[in-house]
Amino acid sequence: MKIVSFEANNQTKEIFSASFTGHDVAYVGGPLNEDSISHAEDAEIITIFVSSSVTAPVIKRLAKARLIVTLSTGYDHIDVAAAATQGIAVASVPGYGSQAVAEHTFALLLSLSRRVFDAYHQIREEGDFSIERLQGFDLAGKTLGIIGTGRIGKKVAQIANGFDMKIIAFDPKPDASLSERFGVAYVDLPELFKAADIISAHVPLMPETHHLINDQAFALMKHGVCIVNTARGEIIDTAALLSGLKSGKVAGAALDVLEGERELHEEAELITGQKKINDLKIILRDHILIDLPNVIITPHIAFHSREADLERISTGAEIIHAFIEGKSIQTVSA
Repeated sequence: MKIVSFEANNQTKEIFSASFTGHDVAYVGGPLNEDSISHAEDAEIITIFVSSSVTAPVIKRLAKARLIVTLSTGYDHIDVAAAATQGIAVASVPGYGSQAVAEHTFALLLSLSRRVFDAYHQIREEGDFSIERLQGFDLAGKTLGIIGTGRIGKKVAQIANGFDMKIIAFDPKPDASLSERFGVAYVDLPELFKAADIISAHVPLMPETHHLINDQAFALMKHGVCIVNTARGEIIDTAALLSGLKSGKVAGAALDVLEGERELHEEAELITGQKKINDLKIILRDHILIDLPNVIITPHIAFHSREADLERISTGAEIIHAFIEGKSIQTVSA
């Protein structure tokens, strides 16, 4: 079986080389897209990660492909409908790295609440050990609003309970066990926006959650609210967030994801005129966010721990093995 793994790092190579002896496995360091499709035209199984862009034109050239596995939970970078039309199954790795993402959520929150980056830069750049500009705030006693209590949201609630925070949450399917174990109070979304001192998003990106946190949501929030997002950038309307930061309604934001981050990674295309005007607006807003002193941004690394990467790559290898052996695998649909 010819397997081509895109966005392959050393850990991917190590696991796949041990897992697929007897098969023809090739590795490509970059993403799968229209520029790199030549590496996959004879592949029967293809693995990718989140920087790949598997559009209908790309899929059309995958003449021999039978399976695409994205080594991520999300699969919005794949035209699943086009793959289905061509008879190509698409699978993702569900639910990996919940501990890693939850811990990163609190790494961001603590960095925001205790002015960690401000302190670091003050000492490193100015050699200044004064504390006047570095007063933070305690998490204990603050109300944390968790949007989405799936695997990651549950872990966040568990950690927040350890910090002695008051926890409220919104989810279409409330989990009674969270209320019993960690004192989580489920509320509707407007009430969460009104009551929370800190809001943390943990929902997938879908039409219902696109710009879930928008101007109307910010209007309901407390003055001085803090926003944390380790889910998907498009859950927050960037223009609305900038307005909230400018007015002081939002005291600070800690973001591992940005709206249009794929476009932000591909700014070279600006020169060739391949971007739409809305893409350009989003990129400009992202740059404004990055430069704000009360915003902390990390480059989509919440999932990226040794343990989580091992889990997702190994699970991807298991999916491929099952497919090769003719076993049923869980696929995604448009």
